[in-house]
Amino acid sequence: MIRFGAALLDLPTSTPAAAWLLALGAAAASALIVGMSGALAVVVSEPADEALVERAQGGDLAAFSALVRRHQDRVYSLCLRWLRDPALAEEVAQDVFVSVHRAIGGFRGEARFTTWLTRVTVNHCKNKRLYEQRRARDRHEPLEGLARDDRPARELADDRAGTDRALQRSEASALLLAALDALDEGHRAVIVLRDLEDMNYDEIAELLSVPVGTVKSRLHRARHQLALALGRRIGAADL
Repeated sequence: MIRFGAALLDLPTSTPAAAWLLALGAAAASALIVGMSGALAVVVSEPADEALVERAQGGDLAAFSALVRRHQDRVYSLCLRWLRDPALAEEVAQDVFVSVHRAIGGFRGEARFTTWLTRVTVNHCKNKRLYEQRRARDRHEPLEGLARDDRPARELADDRAGTDRALQRSEASALLLAALDALDEGHRAVIVLRDLEDMNYDEIAELLSVPVGTVKSRLHRARHQLALALGRRIGAADL
């Protein structure tokens, strides 16, 4: 009889499987033992973020790589929502993980790793947006000009038949994005995190280090500002 985690296995200790389990010891305590048609199947669960962080803090590059693989899609998605440019989003996402790798030794676990990672991502996105805005002002970039040297020019809408519906969707999207861009970073943050990333109030409050009431008031004000801005823009477009 072998105790394996919380399970007692009626397995002769002389069998190869038993010897393997005994040798695995405590490291296998998180494994799931499933009996299937008299055979023994061992499914090892994925390590938690906390375990990977602890290993990464000890210099385990494989553990850090596992964290990157686990969270890279979400980080990129958040960057893309914030910056609305795939090339910029990819660049910032890479910078995020470089910063996380450099700073992970100082991560104390006072917040969840995902919360800390999101905070780092948001800060990088804010800084990148400010940088790009300063570049655009310095270059006096016109609306129909190039946003960046390597970015294709924004083209005027095609007026051919059959494009009206797509044009309306495009214009509505452009109006919304322009109104979102006009928000200050504090109000933009709560809109992106709540309405686009679908985070709850407690998560946003923890992420931004503000009370839940502040999150709710900023969200209410941001939505009100968006509604006003969209109303003005749509009204002006109809004139």
